[in-house]
Amino acid sequence: MTIALVNGRVLTDNGFQGGFAVLVDGDTITGLALHSDPRVRAAERHDLGGRTLLPGFIDCQVNGGGGVLFNDAPTVDTIRAIGEAHAKFGTTGFLPTLISDDADVMAKAIDAVNDAVAQGVPGVLGIHLEGPFIAPERKGVHDAAKFRIADADDIAMVARRHGGVTLLTLAPERASPEVLRQLIDNGVIVCAGHTAANYEVTRDALAMGVRGFTHLFNAMTPFTSREPGVVGAALEDAASWCGLIVDGHHVHPAALRVAIAAKAPHKMMLVTDAMPPVGSDNPNFVLKGETITARDGVCQTADGTLAGSALDMAGAVRNTVNMVGVAYDEAARMASTYPAAFLGLGGTHGRIAAGCRADFVVMDDAYAVGETWIGGKRVFVAA
Repeated sequence: MTIALVNGRVLTDNGFQGGFAVLVDGDTITGLALHSDPRVRAAERHDLGGRTLLPGFIDCQVNGGGGVLFNDAPTVDTIRAIGEAHAKFGTTGFLPTLISDDADVMAKAIDAVNDAVAQGVPGVLGIHLEGPFIAPERKGVHDAAKFRIADADDIAMVARRHGGVTLLTLAPERASPEVLRQLIDNGVIVCAGHTAANYEVTRDALAMGVRGFTHLFNAMTPFTSREPGVVGAALEDAASWCGLIVDGHHVHPAALRVAIAAKAPHKMMLVTDAMPPVGSDNPNFVLKGETITARDGVCQTADGTLAGSALDMAGAVRNTVNMVGVAYDEAARMASTYPAAFLGLGGTHGRIAAGCRADFVVMDDAYAVGETWIGGKRVFVAA
């Protein structure tokens, strides 16, 4: 039975449009049509109540949610719990993210994601391995005891084929050109992050095929007048994508405005770097034996080190509009269309267009999520 989502303002490739119904058959959008179209009259109608229909949000960096952390239990059940927690905030596609860990934990995480994709766990698109091939000088909350230089076994494990995408964050100064080439040639999406590289090393890595930058500004060399650093290379490069944590704590709103203005169009994407408190009533969690507390939207260690975030994607969109001053349609695309393109899924995800997956977020005028749809099924309705 075809479903027609009616009476909403729809974000299309041509901007917001009213007066159109979105037709869904199974897990796929079959088209947009005027309400007078016979296909709409014949369909099962779902009234959006005048709210806004957006492409489902895609989050490339999700460490946890719903009270669980992927590192603690890299299993299908953990992935499912994280996905359910974030679906309440409009996330319809995500990469469970493993913080730097031992090889056996990495292997378990990859296997779990492979199984989750095979089982059709809603929303899971692949895996993000954040480390352990990163720089001690820019470690953030990562455990430096887990860091190492990638060897042949590591490359084979990371590049192992599975049903989803593989994103790897590494420090390019700690990976030889041969390692980068093997990873990229085997389909791994490589991002620079947690890196002490200079501008020249970063430019060389981009020329090798590094596709993006993990949480721009955070845990990387800054942009200065005589040394542009990783940030300068990222903003100068027109082909790569940058992830932004827009929570008002990781990056100052003015720095975000400057970066967005400097970067090539359609190359900035929102990420949460979310931790277990998202979608949970418990503000505390343990990371490598240390208690982390989410307070006033900030996840911190006892000494004040940022430890991921308590941000959700709906909040990221809201902040991007209200705090940074980005237009609503562009902020929504930063949470959907652009991460889909970054992951190589732009033909099927991140847009409301015929042939794309029926992944939607219904938001009200206050940018709060009223409904979330994944694959043509409504998985969340606000109380």
